Amino acid sequence: MLYPKTIEQKLGFDKLREWLNDACISPLGQYFVEKIRFSDNFGLVEKLVSQTAEMKKIMEIGENFPSQNYIDATPYLKRAAIEGMLLTQSEFSDLKASLQTIRSIIRFFENQEEEAFPLLGEYSGNVRVDKAITDAIEKIIDDRGQIRDSASSELTRIRRRLISEQAGIRKRLDTLLKSAKSSGWVSDDVSLTVRNGRMVIPVAAEHKRKLKGFIHDESATGQTVFIEPTDVFESNNEIRELEYEERREINRILMELTSQLRPFVPDLQKAYQFLGLMDFLRAKAKLASEMSAIHPTFSNNQFIDWREARHPLLHLSFQKQGKKVVPLNIELKEKERILIVSGPNAGGKSVSLKTVGLIQYMFQCGLLVPMREDSSMGFFQNIFIDIGDEQSLENDLSTYSSHLTNMRHFLSMANKRTLFLIDEFGTGTEPGLGGAIAEAILEDLTKSGAYGVINTHYTNLKVLADKTEGLVNGAMRFDGEHLEPLYQLEIGRPGSSFAFEIASKIGLPKGVINRAKDKLGTQQVNFEKLLKELDIERKVFSEKNIELGIKERKLTKQLADYTALKSSLETNEKKIVNEAKQKAKTLLSDANQLIENTIREIKENKADKEKTKTVRQQLDKFNKVSLEPEVIVETIPAEDVYEPEDGAIVPGSYVRVVGQTAIGEVIALRGKDAEIRIGDLKSTIKLNRLEKVSNKTYKAATGEKKLKTSAKGVDLNERMMNFSFNLDMRGKRGEEALGIVDQFMDNAIMLGYDEIRVVHGKGDGILRTLVRNHLRGYSQVGSMQDEHPDRGGAGVTIVKLK
Repeated sequence: MLYPKTIEQKLGFDKLREWLNDACISPLGQYFVEKIRFSDNFGLVEKLVSQTAEMKKIMEIGENFPSQNYIDATPYLKRAAIEGMLLTQSEFSDLKASLQTIRSIIRFFENQEEEAFPLLGEYSGNVRVDKAITDAIEKIIDDRGQIRDSASSELTRIRRRLISEQAGIRKRLDTLLKSAKSSGWVSDDVSLTVRNGRMVIPVAAEHKRKLKGFIHDESATGQTVFIEPTDVFESNNEIRELEYEERREINRILMELTSQLRPFVPDLQKAYQFLGLMDFLRAKAKLASEMSAIHPTFSNNQFIDWREARHPLLHLSFQKQGKKVVPLNIELKEKERILIVSGPNAGGKSVSLKTVGLIQYMFQCGLLVPMREDSSMGFFQNIFIDIGDEQSLENDLSTYSSHLTNMRHFLSMANKRTLFLIDEFGTGTEPGLGGAIAEAILEDLTKSGAYGVINTHYTNLKVLADKTEGLVNGAMRFDGEHLEPLYQLEIGRPGSSFAFEIASKIGLPKGVINRAKDKLGTQQVNFEKLLKELDIERKVFSEKNIELGIKERKLTKQLADYTALKSSLETNEKKIVNEAKQKAKTLLSDANQLIENTIREIKENKADKEKTKTVRQQLDKFNKVSLEPEVIVETIPAEDVYEPEDGAIVPGSYVRVVGQTAIGEVIALRGKDAEIRIGDLKSTIKLNRLEKVSNKTYKAATGEKKLKTSAKGVDLNERMMNFSFNLDMRGKRGEEALGIVDQFMDNAIMLGYDEIRVVHGKGDGILRTLVRNHLRGYSQVGSMQDEHPDRGGAGVTIVKLK
């Protein structure tokens, strides 16, 4: 249950609904936006939110999910279902485009793993678009929405005759026009035109009697008349009859195609409902991305446990201004169900209250919510709010009476599955009486087991919250020294209104403030003073705690480093000593052996001087080599030497990123940025971070030689998306025009187009002649012809490619 009926407007959800409506591509999605409702069904809420989360994931991955042609064709299907009705050419064109989108969406989910998008994948699996009907439409309607010449053999015959007749009449009219120009009846820049569906010649009014024929129209000034010469009258009639035949044949084809479509209407209606849901989910996913919203843990229990929750509307507004919303941390649990928030005016109490209401409401409407990943969402069946002034002249309700009316509803309907929000609780009447009534109401609301957030200035409610289980105090933090709000909610203590301090800052006379304190009484003044002092002390101790925490972490790290180093040194010492002992033992054994051998040799040689000298030299050598300590030489690697080079950085220059060893080649310059290649990687870096280096440095660092040419990859998908078969050349000069034509032809040939249009205008025909002569040089060009007079005539060249 929701209360009051205007809850969406009071919380601001109507603004989110408008945002979603604008984000939808078609009325199909907007229909779902209109149907958004708060749900008290846990399973349904879980499903709706999960669907949105899956779509957000799809959009973040950047897969090829269709983003256009979400066309509402349901009105066409309703008419197609009626026997004897036919759909128009443009309606079939819309059907073709939108059915292609539906089939693309279905294929997308078919190509995904089943567990990737379980809800949307299952939904798409129940949608059917029979290939027979899409093939039938494709056979009749081309990509420009026109009826194909091959739609029927009769239509092919009619159009061929029509083209032949039009060519013949144009030839005769060109002859007559040249004659009229040479006679001075028309100016040299005049060309053939069409009036009332018939080809005519514009003739100066004073010469209209000189050219025999039927006058169809005249210019706005009356100086030009449009004459259909008698010589082509019959031919024009023949063309008109052929056009009637063409129209009748097209109607017959469309009637037949509509009949083919009729049996598939029920399945197609479900398919378009699916298309509308996809459009709607894309809008919800876009909103979630804009707000950095998530799908938090969701439980079928009553609680609030949010970290860094942000007011959705403030977040969207501040984002445009480059500002950040101060996040809200709030927790309501069974023993602390009702939060009594106090603090100064303009301190953020109302925003915090609306944040709680709007986030819970939008989540139970199936939207993702802006908060941190480790947050959890509870579930409520009822949301009651009392926000703003509800006074009514018609019902004879004052502001306070309207609040009491709301409280009556809260007391009668609140239960354990209710979330209520009350702004400025108890205000609107005499403070003493208002405070007493508010306290009594709060006691009953606490007994009901409901969860809620209440904003108030009443001291008796703060005291009640401090000693009653189920209630908890909260304060909007305020800088008592600088008298500035911090917009942060702190749960566990009441807040001061800072009324006297704010009055002093504004400049109210000191005498007035002192008299107010005397009138209030020492008890209340001391209470407010104590709250202010506690707030300042809490801020000081909080800063000290942060400093102590930093120092403690540093000390812990240093202690750990010292212990690790000490342990490592002791281990190394033992290892070195053991190695030294082992080595000494080996050396001692070798030395003893050598001494014994030396003594034996001296004895055997009877102390011969030369022999004794040689043996002693061997002993000295052993002593120096084996027992002398080794000299350890520490080598210091030489730093890399870079040879900077003067001159401006241009494409092809070799550069080094300042402060790094990376060396690369400049590929292109874009304003103050440069695109560089470092190995196989490409990166864009600010020019002021680059230093030009010599070729020698580059070769030494990379072992590469500068390539004379470089090949760029061609992204066919991007070209296909950006390519249009229609090229508008009007206003271009000769050399410039031919360059553009070459680029256009390259793309058309590469993408496999069989027909293109070049719009060059009529004028004197210079640009037309130049373009056509140039196009004749392409071996891929099969033929060229003027466009139909209704679509530009000689001002447009239709180029058919082989």
